[in-house]
Amino acid sequence: MQSPETIQNAYQGSLFDQVAALPPAWQAVLQAPHLHRQLLELDGMLRERLDQGAVIFPLRPFRALLETAPEDVQVVIVGQDPYHGPNQAQGLAFSVPNFCPAPPSLRNIFRELGQEYGPPATQPRNSLVRWARQGVLLLNTTLTVEARKPASHARKGWEHITDALIMRVLQTPRPKVLMLWGSHAQARRALLELQPPVGPVHVLLANHPSPLSAQRPPRPFQGCGHFRQANDWLQAHGQTGIQWQ
Repeated sequence: MQSPETIQNAYQGSLFDQVAALPPAWQAVLQAPHLHRQLLELDGMLRERLDQGAVIFPLRPFRALLETAPEDVQVVIVGQDPYHGPNQAQGLAFSVPNFCPAPPSLRNIFRELGQEYGPPATQPRNSLVRWARQGVLLLNTTLTVEARKPASHARKGWEHITDALIMRVLQTPRPKVLMLWGSHAQARRALLELQPPVGPVHVLLANHPSPLSAQRPPRPFQGCGHFRQANDWLQAHGQTGIQWQ
């Protein structure tokens, strides 16, 4: 593993300090008593693991909420947990900094975009901040991970937090698209039944873009057409859509 001084995206500090920096609409979600208790437990777990010498990513677990307000969301893309290699995870699902090589799933996302819209004029940037700032909520269901230990913080309580954030988005009247890739993301479809959405919602389902599943039936990710379908639907409902490339 890289030495600590070369790791730029390691988590430190307190979850509550990070929550305090969020826009008020997101803070209000996390101030619900049951979620506040869950954050206390998560904060304690993270402190304990840091004290034991664990390296945790990313630096800003709530980055997706800093970039996209609930009322601005046009598309929700649900990921699993952050990348577990040094300097990869940014707090945005599937995204890595531009100086990092694109991981396999992100390469397949770019490949699908090329099939739908043609080759891009320039090499796509690996950071998807440009999507987030247009209203794409890039939300992993687990917001932290330990170095070289994929899914190490899954089922620790993060899922309660992120499900509540998705439900908050579903309570805004703006039309939106849910892109649910793989069985883990597709489990979030049940949130639509727990609390019916306020505005129109279009759900797109496909396999995960990982090379292990991107071309498998019954819903291959490659060739799914989701990016163009999302824009067509959004624009038919009076929205701007997303400049994907």
